[in-house]
Amino acid sequence: MSAPLIRLETRAISLPETNTDTDIIFPARFLLKIDRDGMDECLFRDRRVGPEGEALDHPFDDPALRDAQVLVAGPGFGCGSSREQAVWALVDWGIRVVIAPDFGDIFAGNAAKNGLLCVRLPADTCRTLAARAEAGARFGVDLPARVLTVDGARVAGLDLSDAAVQAFGEGWDEIDVILNREIDEIRRFEDDHRARQPWLFA
Repeated sequence: MSAPLIRLETRAISLPETNTDTDIIFPARFLLKIDRDGMDECLFRDRRVGPEGEALDHPFDDPALRDAQVLVAGPGFGCGSSREQAVWALVDWGIRVVIAPDFGDIFAGNAAKNGLLCVRLPADTCRTLAARAEAGARFGVDLPARVLTVDGARVAGLDLSDAAVQAFGEGWDEIDVILNREIDEIRRFEDDHRARQPWLFA
């Protein structure tokens, strides 16, 4: 499970470059790391730490943005190889919403299963929002109302199903969704299985 996502109001980080792939987000040499805690240390590692271990000037290390929960990105965010750790690292750092013109398909699928909301908006709108983020605007996300705001003004609706709003609001991952929505069917299957093959449960 992830932390519930219902409403938030926050600063946003701007990373407008095109095709930020999953290897940039989470470099391959960290793939053996499977504990989700501490994934944030690997996030954009090669953009944040130089070859001699020196700190680079990166928005994710700006103290003024440490509590930001929204990322405004450029086209093709999360493209490249399948790498669930890229999503885990963003969420572990504190990002809950990524706004971009489009996303890598596998990244977007992983995001939905791990409490990270991907919001697709036109490229012109994303460029405007990136500039607003850099100027210090406050971004608001209200999932029940399905709306994105900036400094209190509505910017866009969120195209989310009732099922998606519930999953984000409860903090459900893919297994939680199955257990909470299909539990009656699961129990019926188990009861029928026991009735047909009781010797397996002796």
